[in-house]
Amino acid sequence: MRTGTTFDSTKMQLSDILKDIQSKKIQLPDFQRGWVWDDNHVKSLLASVCVSFPIGAVMLLATGNPDVRFLTRPIKGVEKDPNIEPEWLILDGQQRLTALYQSLFSGQPVITTDTRNNTIERFYYLHIPTALDPNADQEDSIISLPADKKIKNFRGEVIEDYSTTELECAADLFPLRIVFNFEKFMVWQSVYNANGGERMQNWLEFGKNIVPRISGYNIPLIKLFKETPKEAVCQVFEKVNTGGVTLTVFELLTATFAADNFNLREDWNERVKILKQYKVLKTLQSDDFLQAISLLASRKRRLEAVKTGLDPKKAPAITCKRKDLLKMELSEYKEWADAVTQGFLKAVKFIHLQRIFEARDLPYRTQLIPLASILTVLGEKADNDGVRSKIAQWYWCGVFGEIYGGTTETRFGKDVPEVINWIEGGDEPDTITDANFSPNRLHSLRTRNSAAYKGLYALLIKDGGLDFRTGEEITHQLYFDESIDIHHIFPQKYCKENGIDAKQCDCVINKTGISSKTNRIIGGNAPSIYLDRLKKRAGIADDRMKQILNSHVIDSDSLISDDFEEFYKNREKSLLLRIEKAMGKPVLTGVIEENLEPEITDYQIEDDE
Repeated sequence: MRTGTTFDSTKMQLSDILKDIQSKKIQLPDFQRGWVWDDNHVKSLLASVCVSFPIGAVMLLATGNPDVRFLTRPIKGVEKDPNIEPEWLILDGQQRLTALYQSLFSGQPVITTDTRNNTIERFYYLHIPTALDPNADQEDSIISLPADKKIKNFRGEVIEDYSTTELECAADLFPLRIVFNFEKFMVWQSVYNANGGERMQNWLEFGKNIVPRISGYNIPLIKLFKETPKEAVCQVFEKVNTGGVTLTVFELLTATFAADNFNLREDWNERVKILKQYKVLKTLQSDDFLQAISLLASRKRRLEAVKTGLDPKKAPAITCKRKDLLKMELSEYKEWADAVTQGFLKAVKFIHLQRIFEARDLPYRTQLIPLASILTVLGEKADNDGVRSKIAQWYWCGVFGEIYGGTTETRFGKDVPEVINWIEGGDEPDTITDANFSPNRLHSLRTRNSAAYKGLYALLIKDGGLDFRTGEEITHQLYFDESIDIHHIFPQKYCKENGIDAKQCDCVINKTGISSKTNRIIGGNAPSIYLDRLKKRAGIADDRMKQILNSHVIDSDSLISDDFEEFYKNREKSLLLRIEKAMGKPVLTGVIEENLEPEITDYQIEDDE
């Protein structure tokens, strides 16, 4: 049994590699992108081989691991045969090996592109005199000709013709496509040497010094054994494939499921059409969906293990880390995909109830993953007021505790069982007990870069914030109809003109949800002026305006009197009370705030102000 390293470094003759590609022993995993090299890349590669320069190592993965199964395909130019199983898959080196196979071994013209990215077909030749000249640039010895071996002018007239062996020989152009074909090589040699003399001498030197460089060329190989886990395959591909597309977990699972004739991409595309009808899910990612499935599948495995009597400490963990996603079985995906889709739709409903209506206002996209998972498990039970209140407390603790900003997979694995257990009468989840909000954090919340900033904006709307002009509750419909956004209460222009500290002006204490029409009326005026305008234009009585302002926890007296200091102090206290209510626990006092947003030295420009 092999132990220790999961790979081996060796070398292999180019001719043997090309033979294995031809016989389909070496193929590609289907997640690899297509061959994309242009004519100049091919010529440069061939020049390196012809002078025995290194072209880099090739990485192959042995097949046969039942946990690492991919749909496969042969290299471009090799006919597909579904009855032949490859022995090796190319993880790194597709472009080089495809170029070498097509130009040196296939016998067919290479389908590539020119400098303008137009598709062209080319045969490649070695100009013998240039190849033998020690002072020549060897890239000049590689000649690329059209598939018909004729060069034409812009009128389509043939100006150079190399379409027969005799014409090739007369021009000293050796066709690289026959270098590994012994019979064709010998026929071409006999025609080239037919006239003897200097040409024969050139051929002797060419056959002695140049041809062996190609026929005996060795390529360094890194061979990954079949025991290599899928996670390592994914990591290896990402590290070596710097010139290609990044291989995500979703891409790797797509390739894995394709081996069982299931198209994960098509399935996801159909689901995402449904999910992304809702603006709040516009940034939802395929891996978010897979993580939710992993949480629920691993939860089921854990519950079944404990049910059989296994010690909970030894039972499988509830998890959704990268390695767990890569181990996901197709049967698990099929079992949970529909339920998780409904879970995310339930999450939309819940998020809308929190008065968050689009992705840019979502404090943490990642918190949707445990939320959707929890709602999937609870089903209709989540619609009960008491249950929904508990979920809301957990949600807001995550937001104002700013818990989901770093590595979150471990938190997800704790949240799902702990929240469900809490709803069923158990202890509070750690997300609630761990969450803390420092009062001075309010002063550093100035932009949408902060989850707590977006959370507080939504919370004010959720708790009954009324539109300044219409006096209506800010619902989903009104939010979009009136273009509600975060705007300053004491306008930036007013603050700047009156010497109010820029950091206080731009922090969340001086902001709330205001419609675009109302904000245009506000302009850069003092609150006393714009409030008077609003009351006159909208026919709002003094008492009603105070009620509207109070719905945003704004002290109306200090606003009407343009007293920023009093307004700021009162609103800070009121906002902290709202946060305490949402979190279901008191905020901490006397805590030194860390990880503040960068300080500003001038007034920040935000939105349309």
